[in-house]
Amino acid sequence: MVQERPVSNEVRVLKVVLVSTYDLGHQPLGLASPAAWLRERGHEVVCADLAVNALPSLEVREADAVGFFLPMHTATRLAVDVIGKVKLLNPRARLLAYGLYAPLNGDYLRELGVDSALGGEYEQLLAEALESPAGARVAMDRLPFRQPDRTSLPVLSRYSKLHVNGSVHAVAYTEASRGCKHMCRHCPVVPVYQGRFRVVPAEVVLADIRGQIAGGATHVTFGDPDFFNGPTHAMRILKSLHGEFPAVTYDVTIKVEHLLRHSNLLPVLKETGCLFVTTAVESVDDRILEKLDKGHTRADFLEVAGLVRELGLTLAPTFIPFTPWTTREGYLELLRTVAGLGLVANIAPVQLALRLLIPAGSRLLELPEIRQVETGFDRAALLHRWRHPDPQVDALAARVLGLVNSAQKKGWPREDIFAAVWEAASDQPPPENYRLLPRAAIPYMDEPWYC
Repeated sequence: MVQERPVSNEVRVLKVVLVSTYDLGHQPLGLASPAAWLRERGHEVVCADLAVNALPSLEVREADAVGFFLPMHTATRLAVDVIGKVKLLNPRARLLAYGLYAPLNGDYLRELGVDSALGGEYEQLLAEALESPAGARVAMDRLPFRQPDRTSLPVLSRYSKLHVNGSVHAVAYTEASRGCKHMCRHCPVVPVYQGRFRVVPAEVVLADIRGQIAGGATHVTFGDPDFFNGPTHAMRILKSLHGEFPAVTYDVTIKVEHLLRHSNLLPVLKETGCLFVTTAVESVDDRILEKLDKGHTRADFLEVAGLVRELGLTLAPTFIPFTPWTTREGYLELLRTVAGLGLVANIAPVQLALRLLIPAGSRLLELPEIRQVETGFDRAALLHRWRHPDPQVDALAARVLGLVNSAQKKGWPREDIFAAVWEAASDQPPPENYRLLPRAAIPYMDEPWYC
């Protein structure tokens, strides 16, 4: 059961609007979880997901406080304009920001009028900050988690869908853990969590999933940065979920390193309904993987691809193709590797176009090579700008990104986009046999993964 806590008679009831601008097509857990905490304390909470609905102007005008959920770079960039609109609608409302990107950009957010920038285990911080200003704070306390309250969010049918074998499924989203025990240099989780992670009690996770299944979900996305940070905890949840809802499928995100270390658990994933595993490969160049402190090698990725294929699972690798260490030949080797493994249809085309993003507080800034190419922090863009030592590689990155964006808008198949990207990078024809599987055979979400 979810732990209950009595509402203090000393807490003044406030009208609060919680705002999400973008959350990868999911019904935002980052609204539902704090909503449960705040409603428990007696506050009136309106959840506004601007990826689905317009900003609720009337509720904003009447609000005592407005909180912005900032889990990633794109969400934060979008929130900057919304903060200005909220200030015009209601100059007296207190503004708060919470999520990974809030404390990382606390100074800039305060310049925009935000009172408190909260990160880590933010629910209790948010509740306390409503009653007294908190400035910039990160909390790692182990929280007595509440079941997220999704009652005022748009229905699941309005969010990203799972496509598999021609059928379309509503998708639940939850997290069995937060943070990560690893210290990958490029990851935005690291500056906040510093190698720590926190598990969410299984009964809370399962209660959240039950509610979303009742709302029509037949598939679950576990959004943990790494589902195998706590493999025993993860397996307990999966076995309970499958025992109660044997027809419900799911997907998870797991590091290459953990897929190898816990390879004995991969058959359990298949048996309990896992459709695909997302894994952050980032590069097939061992030198770049070492710079990013990824904890795996090219050979490890190739081995994992084979293990997953043998089990009949789908692997969905993600990449950062363009870094200060990328060469044109290295980029072509990435394309050759993807084609050779038969993974062209598994990969969202934007994964072939991403350029290394260096947010505030990034461990990448520890590297002398990064400091040499870094050209300054762009506060409005929320990132450190950098130039590749070879201007032709930067030109290739821009060309590939433009090509991918244009082709996706036109609805091109992934295989055709891959061929076009190859032709942009090489004067040779693409590898043979890269069209191994029809697109319909690969389960995928209709919201492209981004950041």
